[in-house]
Amino acid sequence: MLLGIFLAVASGVANGLFTTPMKLIPGWKWENIWLVFILTACLAMPALMVSATAPAAWAVVQAAPAPAVASASAFGFAWGFGAIFFGLSVHKLGVSLANSLVIGLSSALGSLVPLVVKGELRLSAAQTVLFAGVATFIVGVWLCGRAGSLREQAPAARTLPPGALVAAYALCVAAGIMSAIFNIGYSLALPVADTGVGLGLSRFGATNVIWLLMLGAGAVPNIAYCGWLLKAHASHRLFAGGPPARTWGLALSMGMLWGGSIFLYGAATPRLGRIGPSIGWPLSLAVALLVANLMGVWLGEWRAAPARAVRLMRSGIAVLLAAIVLCALSSGLGGA
Repeated sequence: MLLGIFLAVASGVANGLFTTPMKLIPGWKWENIWLVFILTACLAMPALMVSATAPAAWAVVQAAPAPAVASASAFGFAWGFGAIFFGLSVHKLGVSLANSLVIGLSSALGSLVPLVVKGELRLSAAQTVLFAGVATFIVGVWLCGRAGSLREQAPAARTLPPGALVAAYALCVAAGIMSAIFNIGYSLALPVADTGVGLGLSRFGATNVIWLLMLGAGAVPNIAYCGWLLKAHASHRLFAGGPPARTWGLALSMGMLWGGSIFLYGAATPRLGRIGPSIGWPLSLAVALLVANLMGVWLGEWRAAPARAVRLMRSGIAVLLAAIVLCALSSGLGGA
């Protein structure tokens, strides 16, 4: 169990760190960075993990229920658009604000949507606490959004052209919704992992087959969009520019960090037993939120912001952490 908690924390650290290299890569445009990230995180890493832990992956896919395989592919493809929105929101708003808004929104939706889909909404003690957590998430997201608005009003701290903040926030909303969709797809695809276990794979290896399907499908819109931008901006030439060790190393590290966070959490859950839903996921989420905001401070994203904006952002982070605790408590009360 202690190893499971450690792996969940490590997953959160990797998730909170993965967007930081985007702000440190010299000379490349967004599409250069994002394409290398996607190829690493969504194609190379899942293929390597499956080859190491589930060499009979194709047999698992063939034997698994067709609706589960279709759900993994369809929801993974839809999530791919959310990944684009998230990457653009980090590019426009910075590591700290974008992560806070998207984590808050996706957590709120990810808590409620499965209940709606399953038709299990009811006024139980667990769900009452869950609804309180979701409401707290909304307050936290509003505080962070207001902090970002105040930051953009200060000329020295402005990161966007005037009038562009609403569009950037819309990207965060879209990314948060798509993250919840990813969780639904994963839940519907669990029979794929059950099939893998039935064929003799470990739970970790069988779950990796789901990641291969979902992330592979999600890579398609990302590759297409980045390819279009590379052609439109003639930015494909930039791959040969800049210090190779820095540009390629940082872009590859993004993919390894994010992909690592997925597989670390996949390794953590079997070791967490019954506390997995109530401790593991909220713990990973809270660590990711804190690490992303520490990286935002380190990158100087709030250095020139008004004091009130900084206070609001800190308050928003505290409220989001409280919301995570409330959602964890709802699981501990018997599950929502």
